[in-house]
Amino acid sequence: MDPEYPFDDAATARVVVDDSGTLISWNAGAERLLGWPAGEVLGRPARNLLADGTDVPLPPDGPRWDGTVTLRHRDGHDISRWLVAHHRRVQDGSPGRWLVFSPLNGGGPPSPDDPLATAALIQSPCAVAVYDERLRLRRINDAMAEVIGLPEERIQGLRLSEIGGRPESDRLEADMARVLASGRAADIQIYMRTGGEATAHAWLARMAPVTDAEGRVRGVCLAAHDFTDNYLARERLQLVNEASVRIGTTLDVTRTAQELADVFVPALADLVSVDLLDLQEHGGEPPPRLSAPIALRRAAHGSVNPGTPEAVLKPGQTEHYPAGSPQADSLVAGRTIVASVSELDQWLSWHKARADRVREYGIHSTMAVPMRARGLPLGVAVLTRFRRPDPFTADDVLLAEEITTRAAVCIDNARRFSRERETALALQRSLLPRSLPHTAAVDAASRYLPAARAGVGGDWFDVIPLSGMRVAMVVGDVVGHGIQASATMGRLRTAVRTLADIDLAPDELLTHLDDLVVRLSAESGSDGTGEVGATCLYAVYDPVSRRCTLARAGHPPPVVLSPGGEPQQVELPAGPPLGLGGLPFESTELELREGSVLSFFTDGLIETRERDVDVSHQLLCDALSGHVDSLDETCDRILHALLPPGGAPDDVALLLARTRGLPATRVATWHIPADPSLVAPIRKQVVEQLDTWELQEAAFTAELVVSELVTNAIRYGAHPIRLRLIHDESTLICEVSDTSHTAPHLRRAKTWDEGGRGLLLVAQLTQRWGSRHTGEGKTIWAEIGLLEQD
Repeated sequence: MDPEYPFDDAATARVVVDDSGTLISWNAGAERLLGWPAGEVLGRPARNLLADGTDVPLPPDGPRWDGTVTLRHRDGHDISRWLVAHHRRVQDGSPGRWLVFSPLNGGGPPSPDDPLATAALIQSPCAVAVYDERLRLRRINDAMAEVIGLPEERIQGLRLSEIGGRPESDRLEADMARVLASGRAADIQIYMRTGGEATAHAWLARMAPVTDAEGRVRGVCLAAHDFTDNYLARERLQLVNEASVRIGTTLDVTRTAQELADVFVPALADLVSVDLLDLQEHGGEPPPRLSAPIALRRAAHGSVNPGTPEAVLKPGQTEHYPAGSPQADSLVAGRTIVASVSELDQWLSWHKARADRVREYGIHSTMAVPMRARGLPLGVAVLTRFRRPDPFTADDVLLAEEITTRAAVCIDNARRFSRERETALALQRSLLPRSLPHTAAVDAASRYLPAARAGVGGDWFDVIPLSGMRVAMVVGDVVGHGIQASATMGRLRTAVRTLADIDLAPDELLTHLDDLVVRLSAESGSDGTGEVGATCLYAVYDPVSRRCTLARAGHPPPVVLSPGGEPQQVELPAGPPLGLGGLPFESTELELREGSVLSFFTDGLIETRERDVDVSHQLLCDALSGHVDSLDETCDRILHALLPPGGAPDDVALLLARTRGLPATRVATWHIPADPSLVAPIRKQVVEQLDTWELQEAAFTAELVVSELVTNAIRYGAHPIRLRLIHDESTLICEVSDTSHTAPHLRRAKTWDEGGRGLLLVAQLTQRWGSRHTGEGKTIWAEIGLLEQD
C-alpha cells in the first residue's frame, strides 16, 4: 500500500508501459480486471493483452491519450474497456513510460440515500444558490447562507434584490434575468459587503441556466467565489502603476505633493495631507535626525469632499507638531504609524480644531507615513479614513509606504532641481545688467525670461555706451542650461564689454570673441565639463551719422521698424556660431531714420515645436507694428504674442532700441592743415563755437584739451587731420582724427622732462578719454562733463 495513499488501490487497474511497448508495472486492480498475475505479464509486450494483437495508438510525444479498447481476459473472453494514459518523461535519460489507468468501480445513477449525491450543493465550500424561472430563491447551501447572513427557510421565495437590498443586488438580478432569457452562462465581478460580512469582499458570481431533461431552462444557478485577496492585490498593483505614471510629471515640489495626494484619494484614504519640512530652517538640506516639535509646511492635500473642508491647514501654512502627534512621532521614529482616534486622545485634546473635525466628519483611523529620500527626512503624508468603515491594514501600510517612497524621490529631485535652478537664476540675473544705461543714441527696454522647464540658460543682452556718443547693442545665447551656462555667459558678456571699450568693429569683435570661446571650449574639454558654444549679435549705432553697423555669429537677425513703415528682418550675413574657430565674420551697415525701433532677441522667442519659425517671425512683426510709444509695453506685447501660457520652453532675451539722431547744429567739424602755428586760431574757433552753444563754462577746459590733441596729431600723426566737437545735453566730446594707426599712450613724465605731460593733463581734466581705430586711421577722443562745469 502506498503510504501517500492509505486506501485500497485495487479499485483501479494500473499498468506502466515503457516507450518500447513493454509492460514494466502491473497492480492488483489490473489482475482483478484481466485475471493475469503480474509474473505472467511483466516484461512482455503490452499488445499481447489486446484482442486483435495490435499496438495501442499512443502518440510518441503526447502528454495524454484516452479511448476505448478491447482487451483479452486470461480465460479467453474479450472485455471492452475505457483507458486513460499519461506519458511521463524520465530525467536520467532512460526511455519514457506510459501510465495507463482504468476505473473498476463507479458508474450508474447515485442512490437517493447516498449523502455524496447531495453534497455538491449542500456541503460545497462554494456559496451556491438556485433560483426558479421567476428568479425566486429555491435552494441555497450552508456556505451561501453564511454569506447572506440569513437562514434558508426564512428567505426562500424572495428575489435576490429583496434579499440583498443593495444596488449591487439589483445589478446581479438583472444579469440573472439575462441568463434566464438567453440560456447562456455569465460571469460577473462585483465588490460589495453582504449582510453576513463585516467588511466588503470581491466576488466572482458565476451564473448558469438550470435545465430539465428536455433542455428547457427552468432556473438559474448562482455560485459565488470570494477572490478578495486577488482583487486587492490587483488593485494595489494597479495603484502602484498609476502612481508611477501620475507622480513626478514635473520638477515642481508642490505639484508633485499634490499628485501624491490625488493618487491616494479615494483609492486608499478619504483625506490625505502632505506636509514638508521647511528646509530654510535647516540650512537648505534635510537634517539627519529630528526631534519634536517639528515645523512642517502644508504642501498639498486632497479629500473625497470637494474643497477639502476637513483640513485644518491650507496649502502654504506652517504648523509646529508636538510629540504625540502622528506627524512628529512618525518623523522622529522614521517609520509608519497607524492609529485609531481613541489612540490620539492626547494629540486631539491639545489641538481642539482637529478634535472638532474628527467629531464632525467621523474620522476613525489615521496613518502617518514619513517621506524619506537619500536616507534623509523630507516630510510626512497623513492618510485618514472617515467614509470607508474599515481601518488601515498591514497591506495598506505596505502600499502607502511604497507609493510614498516613490513620491519622496520625485519631491527630492524637484527640490534639488528647484534649488539649482534658483541658484543658476540668481547667478544669471546678477550677471545681466540690472538696468539699461540712458544714452543720447537710443532709448532701450529689455526682458529676460528663464526656461519654464529646461532650467536657466545662457541668454544675455547688453547696451554699452561707446565713444563719440555711439552705443553698442549685443544679444547672445550660450548653448546649454544650468549654472555652467550662466557662468559662461558672464565670461562672454565681460569679454564683449572689454572688447567694446577698445572700439573694435563688430566683425573684429566677433572674431576675438570666437577665439575666446575656442579657448573656453578647450579648457572645458580638459576638465570634463564639455564643449562651449554660443551665438551672438553685435551692433554699433552712431547718432551723428544715423548709421548702424551689425555682425552676427549664428544668431537670429534683428527686425527693424522704421517710422511709418512695416517691420522688416535685416538682411545680415549669418556668420558661424562662436566656437568653430577660423571662419570669417561679415558686417552690414544700415542707415536708420530717427525713431526706428530695432528688435534683438534670442532663438527661444521664435523657435518652438508648435509652429514654424516663419510664423513666429510674422507674429513678432505683428506685435512690433502696433503702438510702440512705450518700449516696455511693446516688450510685454511681444512676449504675450509669441510665448505659450505655461512659459517659454527655452530662455528668452529680448532687447528693443529706438534710435535717436543728433541735430547737425550740435556737431562742429574742422579740417586742420599740418601747421603748428594754426593751433591758436583753432582754439579761438572752438571758443566761438562754445559761445554759440552757450557753453562758456567749458571753454577753458576745451581749449586745453583741443590744444593738446591737435598739437599731438600735427606732430606725430598723418594727414589729413580733423577736429570734431559733439555737444550733448550733459557732455562735450572732443575728437581729433588722423590717418596714422599709431595710438598715443599715457605716461608719467620725470621731473626734468620737458614733455610727456599733455595726455596726463587731458586725463585729469576730462571725464574719460581714449582712442579708437578706424578704417582710415585713428581717433583720439575726450569727454568733458558739462554738469560738473556748472
